[in-house]
Amino acid sequence: MDLNDFAPLANAAELDATPLGPLVKGIPPAAGALRLGDVGRQGWNLLRGDLPLPAAVMHVDRLRANSRWMKEFLSLNGLEIAPHGKTTMAPQLFALQLRDGAWAITVGTIHQMAVARHFGARRVLMANQPMGRVAIDACYASLEADPGFELYLLADSPEGVEMLAAGARRAGTDRAIDVLLEVGYPGGRTGCRDVGKAIAVAEAVARTPGLRLAGIEAFEGLLATTEAVDSFLETYAAVAAAVAARGLFRRGAPVVLTAGGSAFFDRVARRLAGIDLGGPVLRVIRSGCYIAHDSMGYEKQFRRMKAAGEVGLPRHDLEPALEVWAWVQSRPDATKAIVSMGRRDIGTDAGWPVPTLWFRPGAMQRPEPVGAGHAIEGLNDQHGHLVLPASSPLAVGDMVAFGMGHPCTTFDKWQAMMLVDGGYDVVGAVRTFF
Repeated sequence: MDLNDFAPLANAAELDATPLGPLVKGIPPAAGALRLGDVGRQGWNLLRGDLPLPAAVMHVDRLRANSRWMKEFLSLNGLEIAPHGKTTMAPQLFALQLRDGAWAITVGTIHQMAVARHFGARRVLMANQPMGRVAIDACYASLEADPGFELYLLADSPEGVEMLAAGARRAGTDRAIDVLLEVGYPGGRTGCRDVGKAIAVAEAVARTPGLRLAGIEAFEGLLATTEAVDSFLETYAAVAAAVAARGLFRRGAPVVLTAGGSAFFDRVARRLAGIDLGGPVLRVIRSGCYIAHDSMGYEKQFRRMKAAGEVGLPRHDLEPALEVWAWVQSRPDATKAIVSMGRRDIGTDAGWPVPTLWFRPGAMQRPEPVGAGHAIEGLNDQHGHLVLPASSPLAVGDMVAFGMGHPCTTFDKWQAMMLVDGGYDVVGAVRTFF
């Protein structure tokens, strides 16, 4: 299978040469010394039992389809995307997103910025406020090292603006750094809570040598309802209009208006489309989880988005691309099984994982859906407690696939994740950099 879509835009050979072996979770103990780029040549198949379980696998065709879905969504709605790289921290997936037109990669830390830069991202949006000399100096050093690299940072206070300004003075550079004014909401994370404070911060950026006010940023993903999101986005729009009216945005470039987690990016798309600042505007959403999607919260939000019908949507759907497979290792009670997967293997911050498929080696041709009444009721470090009907066919030695919510906290548990085709042949592997 051609995996060129997953080749980083820079340093691909270095990544392919990454050594893997039995000290890396998910690699068969008998594999010996192995390079990342050689994983797809081993002839492994998950269902044949060639991989130790638990195993995290991603379906290549679904990853590609999800990436195409977002590309079409952006086109239908006049948007750009700077997907959250922290979701996967996988340069091979960054490459797929950038090849499908991502405007930038979004990060949260200087480490994440360094990974994105190293593997070919030419524009990075740090959706965070760098704090302290080390982080701020690293931001200026990245610009000084590469005149073609673009970096956007956040600020929500005069104190934060002064920290960035001090960094500019230390760097002694004539190149201004682009700053996005961060807007927040009461009880949320960072960000100016009202229009007055936002204007004061915008004015501080605009008058400070070494800084340019490039646009407005927000994150609405922690809000619980579409109504709360819509209300917050009205404040966001009011801030953008007030700052534009004062002529504080940088000259000679479109104003960047950006918001959007992975739950409400349709509401963001709808509201950003209605903001008119009297000049060029770049409307950027930042969903990251769409590339893997999920089987829980984001799938529920996707169904809501489709039912609402308020934005243009591609004809095909997003599909969960990431699974964690485990053995049924014990069925100590009629209504309980223990599976070989725990908190060290799959994320739980959005709820317990959900069993989706099962397979009996040597007796079934392909995996089948798990029936009703099967559910994880708890996880230990390496064990999962699966409640099931007494009539469930699951037995010791069967394999079970699990989907999850918020895939970010599953990605960060694996250094290497297998890429599989529709028959669960291993065609490659993805390396993460958490």
